Amino acid sequence: MLAVLTACKNEGKGEIQMVSPIQVYEAVYGEDSLQLLDVRTEDEYSVSHLKNAQNICVTSGDFRQKVAALDKQKPVYVYCKKGGRSAQAAAILKEMGFTKVYDLQGGITSWEQNGLETIN
Repeated sequence: MLAVLTACKNEGKGEIQMVSPIQVYEAVYGEDSLQLLDVRTEDEYSVSHLKNAQNICVTSGDFRQKVAALDKQKPVYVYCKKGGRSAQAAAILKEMGFTKVYDLQGGITSWEQNGLETIN
């Protein structure tokens, strides 16, 4: 019960935000200071990814070490194929002290279904 009350009390203070493909598109093409992470495997990334995305696989043993080099004060957008791994990555980022974490709802699959551009 205490955990539920604590979670509610902290609501609005740096929680992970689910964002639509259009919101991510507008951020990627309109904001210079964001960090975009593709948390899929290197093989998945090589097939297609979003413009300016860094590939840091969340299932790799060195994920925490690699993301520690990012700026914790700048927005971080994460995505995977459909949303499962990006949710895991977003939780890790929040745990590590990142202040603005955004998770692409539906992953790159949703992005492509919305007809948005990927890099091959």
